[in-house]
Amino acid sequence: MFKEGCPGSKEIKHPKPEDIKCQHCGKVIEIWSDEIEVKCKYCEKITTRPLGVTCIEWCAFAKECVGEEKYSRLKSKTSK
Repeated sequence: MFKEGCPGSKEIKHPKPEDIKCQHCGKVIEIWSDEIEVKCKYCEKITTRPLGVTCIEWCAFAKECVGEEKYSRLKSKTSK
């Protein structure tokens, strides 16, 4: 029935670029939907953004669904 996985993992499994403002210099920079932080290409400082609650936090099958590398990277950033 859910051969493609749950709908909550769609942006993690198939990320897309988004524009956000750098917290330091205010310029618009690109971040991918599965990232929590990015280095600004203008001021070279790290900008972070809240990822919000994702299936990584609560789903018992998240590691298998999104893959171990993405699971580990996102879990380490969201559990801080």
